[in-house]
Amino acid sequence: MKNITSLFSLILFLALTSSMASAQRTGPAEATPGREGAPIDLTGTWVSIVSEDWRWRMTTPLIGDFANIPENEAAREIGMSWRPENDAGNECLAYGAPGIMHRPGRIKISWEDDLTLKMEFDAGMQTRMFYFDETMAPGAPSRQGHTLAKWEDSPAPSYFNPLRIGQTPRVGTTTRSLEALTTNLIPGYLRKNGIPHSAQTKVTEYFDVFETPAGTTWFVDTIIVEDPVYLIEPWVTTMHFMKEPDDSKWSPKECFVMHENEL
Repeated sequence: MKNITSLFSLILFLALTSSMASAQRTGPAEATPGREGAPIDLTGTWVSIVSEDWRWRMTTPLIGDFANIPENEAAREIGMSWRPENDAGNECLAYGAPGIMHRPGRIKISWEDDLTLKMEFDAGMQTRMFYFDETMAPGAPSRQGHTLAKWEDSPAPSYFNPLRIGQTPRVGTTTRSLEALTTNLIPGYLRKNGIPHSAQTKVTEYFDVFETPAGTTWFVDTIIVEDPVYLIEPWVTTMHFMKEPDDSKWSPKECFVMHENEL
């Protein structure tokens, strides 16, 4: 009996290691880029759900209110000297890629072409382009920068892998993420109260779609902002958006900054 048990254990071990080695050789299936390979549908009009961070998103924060941003002393000094009148004629400083997803309002998402996803914002009338073509050369640095996007790769085949390490679907998501990396930015603000980001900032994002029990469709954008000039560590946030039936509430507005007597 002992020999039979040992033999069975050996067979199980060989099968397991063989399947895992096969999965490692095969690797995750590379996702088809762009519209053709889209595993989630982000098109349509979405409205931001401000269920948290109200004081930083729905109003211009008070001077010096940098809570939850890991700013360094240089950023704090700039932020403390900020005054809204100084931004007259340049109100879009807080509407760049590092902060635009925090601005309350609506986003209209569509395909510009088969390899370019377009996001239009009614907040500040901004537009972001997500390029699935890695050979696309960036232009001049800009408020929204240059964004390269890809669909999250499919998990490697499990074969005879009862552990399914790294292959368990994340609860709440319907399919794979959209991954995006934005660089080539010009300096701006993370918030409307003058807390700065530099031209060296990079923004990594993961978009996930899910459906609620009530039947509404949402997406979550996990945003990781890294700035070696003004942040001591990455600033990580999540923004939530609910899909609307149409764009009847679409209402683009120019960038604005509240006056000091309104703060």
